[in-house]
Amino acid sequence: MDFKIGIIAMPGTALLNKTGSFANENPVFKHEKCTGCNLCIYFCPEGVVYGDKKTKIYDYDVDYCKGCAICVEECPVNDIEMILVEK
Repeated sequence: MDFKIGIIAMPGTALLNKTGSFANENPVFKHEKCTGCNLCIYFCPEGVVYGDKKTKIYDYDVDYCKGCAICVEECPVNDIEMILVEK
C-alpha cells in the first residue's frame, strides 16, 4: 500500500471550514481603553481580528475564531475579555 505523508490543500479552502464552532469562549472588545496598538490583530493565529487603528474599534470573525484568548493575553490595556459561548 502506498501512503503519502502530509497534505496539500488548494489556496482559499480554509474558508470552507468555519471553525468558530470549536470555541467555548469568544472575545469581547470593550472599546474603553483601546490604544489602537493592533497587537490583537498581529497575534491572532487565525487572522480573524480586524479593526481600525484610527477609530480604535476592533472586532473578530465569529465564524472562524477558535477562542484561544491570545488577543486577550496580548492586549496591553486589558480592553478585551472572554465570555462563555452559549450553545
